[in-house]
Amino acid sequence: MATICAPVQSLPERTATPPSLSKLNTSQAPLPTRHIPFCSPGPRPSSQQLNTPPASPPSSSNLNETTSLLHPPTGYDQVFNDPPVYALTAQGLADALNHLALQPLPPPQQVFPWTHGLHAENQLQLQFFIARKKALRRTPKVIRALTIVKAGGDLAHSKIKGAIAPDEILSSSIEDSNSDTAEFLEADPKDGFSVRNFQIQTCKMATVSDIVVYGDNQTPREEIKRIAKQISSAQVAWQKKSDGGSSLGGKQFNTFILTDDYTIVETDHPDLIALDSEGCMTGKVMDFFHWERVEMSTMSAQSEISHNVWLGPTPDPDLLSETSGIPLPNHQDFDIMVETSDLAQMPDDKVFQILDGLLVQKESNQLAENAIPQLEFPGSGAILPPTWSHSEVDSLVATCEWIFKQAHNPSLDQRRDSRWTIDDLADADGDIIMASGHGQSSDGRKILIHCPDGYTESSLLALAYYMYAECKPVHEAWLQMHMDKRRNFFAYGSDVALLRAIQPRLLQASPKHQGDLKQLCPPSPDWLERMDGSLPSRILDYMYLGNLGHANNPELLREMGIGQILSVGEPVSWSKEYRDSWPKENLLFVDKVQDNGVDSLTNEFPRCLEFIKRGRRNGTATLVHCRVGVSRSATICIAEVMNEMGLPFPRAYCFVRARRLNVIIQPHLRFTYELLKWEEQQCARRGQPVRRELEWATVAREIAAMNKPYMRQG
Repeated sequence: MATICAPVQSLPERTATPPSLSKLNTSQAPLPTRHIPFCSPGPRPSSQQLNTPPASPPSSSNLNETTSLLHPPTGYDQVFNDPPVYALTAQGLADALNHLALQPLPPPQQVFPWTHGLHAENQLQLQFFIARKKALRRTPKVIRALTIVKAGGDLAHSKIKGAIAPDEILSSSIEDSNSDTAEFLEADPKDGFSVRNFQIQTCKMATVSDIVVYGDNQTPREEIKRIAKQISSAQVAWQKKSDGGSSLGGKQFNTFILTDDYTIVETDHPDLIALDSEGCMTGKVMDFFHWERVEMSTMSAQSEISHNVWLGPTPDPDLLSETSGIPLPNHQDFDIMVETSDLAQMPDDKVFQILDGLLVQKESNQLAENAIPQLEFPGSGAILPPTWSHSEVDSLVATCEWIFKQAHNPSLDQRRDSRWTIDDLADADGDIIMASGHGQSSDGRKILIHCPDGYTESSLLALAYYMYAECKPVHEAWLQMHMDKRRNFFAYGSDVALLRAIQPRLLQASPKHQGDLKQLCPPSPDWLERMDGSLPSRILDYMYLGNLGHANNPELLREMGIGQILSVGEPVSWSKEYRDSWPKENLLFVDKVQDNGVDSLTNEFPRCLEFIKRGRRNGTATLVHCRVGVSRSATICIAEVMNEMGLPFPRAYCFVRARRLNVIIQPHLRFTYELLKWEEQQCARRGQPVRRELEWATVAREIAAMNKPYMRQG
C-alpha cells in the first residue's frame, strides 16, 4: 500500500505509569513482538538454603532498622485523635523523602522470603520458601517505608514522586463516602507460585509505612481527610491482625495529611514532582516507561545500512529532546518512508506506480512540501515457509529492486530479473507523466525503513535488501548488519529459512552480481544451522547477553568477536573438539545459583565483573548467559552497566531491558533487591553518599506495570 506520511505535531510528554494497580496496562500498549519467556525456578531449595534467613527474629543489635523523620510523630500537630492523623508540611515531606533515600536498605536476608508473599493458605509458596518454619512468615522489623497516597486517585496529573492511588492499598470499602474505616488489601496471593510478585509490593510496603495523603488543587479537603482516616484505621486493624498483634513488636505506623496546597509543593519542591498540574512530565523524576522508550530509541537510532537506505525506529515526536536528552530524529530528512507492519499487505506493481507518481508530483511541487510518500511492507515473520507463495517472493524481490532504484538513480529503468516492469506512469487523463528531476538528487533519494521499535518488523526487509544491494549470502548479511553496520536487530527462525530459500534469487537479481553461479549458493557455515534467527544481545560493545542456545553455538560467538563465556547456573554442552579449542581461562561457570528467589548473586558480582573486565582488556567480548537469558545473566549485565556507566539501578535496568530486544528481562524480586543494594556499594566505592533515585515499592510497581501487558492470561 502507498500512502503520504504527514508530519505529526509534538505533544506534551505524559506519564505512562497508570493510575491504579488494577489497570496497570491501560496507558501503555504492548509491542506485539515482545514476550516474557518462562523461567524455571529449579528444584525446591534445600533446608540449608532456607535457613539463610534467621529462623527466629534477630536481636535488635543485629537489625539494620530504617529510621524515619516521621516517627515518632510527637513533633507534628495532630489533626484527628481517633483514628490518629497528623499534619505535615511540604517541607516536612521533602525532608522525610530525602532522609529515606539516604539510608541503606536492610540486607536481603532480613526482608526475604517475606517479600515474596507468604499467604497462610498458599501451601505451594510456603513449602518452597519456608518449609514449615513459621518464623519466616513474620513481618520484618527492619522496614519503615514511606508511602504517598493521592486522594481521588487520578495520577494523570499533579503526581508527587512515588504517589499511588488509595485503591492500590485499601479494600473496596473506600468507595463508601460515609465511612471513615477501611482495611488494607490482602496482598499475598492465596494460590500459585511466583518469585516475581512485583505487583504486591506496593500494598505490602504500605503495611510497614508511614503514609502521607495529599490532593491536587481540585480535590476537596474533606476527601483528603476521609482517605487519611481510612488509612489510619487500616493501619490499626492491620497491626492487630498481624500474628496476633505481635509481629510488629508494638511498632506503630502513622498517617499524615499534607497541609500545604499542591501548588506549593510544585513551586517550592520541583524535584518531588513527577507530573505537573497540566499532566506533563517534569523530567525531575525517573519514569520507567519513558526511559525505556528513550533507551530503545537511542539503541536503534537511524543509521545507513546501504547507499541512501537507512534503518531505524518510527519517528516518535513524543520523545522530546528536552526531556530525553537525545536528539529527536527528523523524518523530514527522508524522501521515502517504508513502514513495516504485521498489518501490511505485499505491494504489487500498481503500488509502485502510485509511489512513482507521488514522487514525481512532489518533485514538481504538486504535493505539500512536508509530505513524504510511504510504502507499507509486511513485518518480519509474516512470510512463513514452506507455505509462502511465489507471488510473495516476487513482491519481496520487486520491493528490493524498487528501493535500490530510488536510492541510486530514480529513473524509470526496467528492473532486473523481475516478473514485472513499471510501465510509463499516466495521469487521470491517460497522459504520460514526465519526470522533471526537480529537487531530485543525482545520487538518489534518501529512504528510511522503519517500524515502532526499529529492530523487529523491519528486519526481514532490511536483511533481504542488504543481501540484494550488496550481493551477500544470508550468513554474511546477518554478521555484517550486526558487526559492520552496528545494527541490533531481531529476526525469526522463519526469516532465516525464507532468506536461505530465496538466496539464489536475491543474489542473481543483485546489481553487484558478477554472473558467477558459485556466488549464488556459497556453502553455509555450521553455526547458521544452529541459529534460530536471533543473535546474542549486545548490551555493551564488550558484553553480550544471551541464552543457553547462543552459548552452545561457539562458532557463531567467534564470528561475533565473543571470546569469553560467563555461564550463570547453566553449563555449556560443547563437543570435546570445541572445548579443546577454547582456552579454559576464557570460560567461567557460576554454580549453585538457581532462579528460585532464594539463591543470591551479590557475592558473585565481583568475580563476574572482573572476568568481563579481563575480556575487555584482552580485546574480546564476553557472552553472559543462563538458560533463557533474562534473569540470572541479566542481573549480572545490569550490575556491570551500573558499575561501568555509573547508572542507578532504575536506569541501568531500562538500559539492559531495551537492548535485550524482543525478550523481556525478568530478574526476580530478590535479584532486583540485590541490585538496589549493589547501587549502595557503587556509591561507597565512588566515595558518594547513598541516595536512591526511587524506593523499592516504586521500583517494583513500575516493573509490574511494564510487564503487565505481556503477562500470560488465564
